Amino acid sequence: MKSVSDVLSSIHDGDPSAADQLLPLVYDELRKLAAQRIAREDPGISLQATALVHDAYLRLVDVESRQRWDSRSHFFAAAAEAMRRILVDRARKRGAIRHGGGRHRVNLSDVEVTVSQPPHEIVALSDALDRLATIDQRKAELVKLRFFAGLTNDQAAEALGISPATAYNDWAYARAWLRVETQEDSVA
Repeated sequence: MKSVSDVLSSIHDGDPSAADQLLPLVYDELRKLAAQRIAREDPGISLQATALVHDAYLRLVDVESRQRWDSRSHFFAAAAEAMRRILVDRARKRGAIRHGGGRHRVNLSDVEVTVSQPPHEIVALSDALDRLATIDQRKAELVKLRFFAGLTNDQAAEALGISPATAYNDWAYARAWLRVETQEDSVA
């Protein structure tokens, strides 16, 4: 059986069967990442982890635009980014007036349910994350891996090729920076 890196190389080289070989190798990990991310979404989300994995996977192995991944961790970073974009697109759509605007679904059997992450907060976070990327790309990538892909500090550090201590420091800085930025967005 080929390794993930070998299959990624084959995809880049144009092997039409390579994409079929990749999914079984990465599916369980992608599904776990997607499930962790969706667990942090509001209770009314209609997207399932399986659908998020499939949507992200289709974006990653699009035959029209062959991509080159340098390693397994590079592929998973790209998967985290694809999941982030899908969730942000869905949040923007849910926040649009023609799709219900600021309305929130409430479970009638449990009226005390609160929405954990309204669509406008996800969009504000994404916009702030884009600004952070212009200042410090590594910190922005760490946030994507931790927040959108649900990786632990150690997993994200390994994916980025940095020490867990550096990842911890970057995470603390990025969280504080994003908090300030998203508060400024809500005031504006």
